[in-house]
Amino acid sequence: MRQLILDIRPDSLPDFANYLPGPNAEALAAVRNQQPGMAREPLLYLWGEAGVGKSHLLRAWAGAGNAPLHDARGPLPEPPIAALAVDDVDALDADNQIRLFNLINSAREQGGLILAGGNQPAARLALRPDLATRLAQGLVFRLLPLSDADKAAALAVRAEGRGMRLPEEVARYLLLHTRRDLPHLLAVVDALDTYSLSRKRPPSLPLLKELLKQELPR
Repeated sequence: MRQLILDIRPDSLPDFANYLPGPNAEALAAVRNQQPGMAREPLLYLWGEAGVGKSHLLRAWAGAGNAPLHDARGPLPEPPIAALAVDDVDALDADNQIRLFNLINSAREQGGLILAGGNQPAARLALRPDLATRLAQGLVFRLLPLSDADKAAALAVRAEGRGMRLPEEVARYLLLHTRRDLPHLLAVVDALDTYSLSRKRPPSLPLLKELLKQELPR
């Protein structure tokens, strides 16, 4: 059972249907409305701390057939392009910063679409000033963390999808005593389900503590 939680990942691909918006419903609607020929603004920038769903929304938009997704690990394309999603703009190297600046200008002049995500407001990013200015001039949405109630609801839905009833005390313990980002919490629920089946015991707080204890470094 060592590293069980690390080995299990959410099994559904990011899409709009499995994104829990919480306080980010306006941002979700804006991303969904960024469609070729329909968008009023060619650039949309999402920012927020890790775990709030920036990558999920960008991947959902790209996966719906709107555009390829770039995650800062390879060279951005040269303009012109019809549409592009760019994640982790804060990690772009100098060459890709120039390319993104040119892509945004091209999108404005020729009708393309750019969706981007970063961990800070554009003005605080360690980017070329002209690129930061361009990012700030589009539609900008800060994604906020889900409330504990929203996270608990997501955990219950996840458990139900696996045929498991998650006791309220288990969800409460997870929110108080483990990492609070939703991908990690969902992975723990997956791990608890697998552990419960392997031990032939129903999910419970003692069983969760037993699982988490096995995950601690030795």
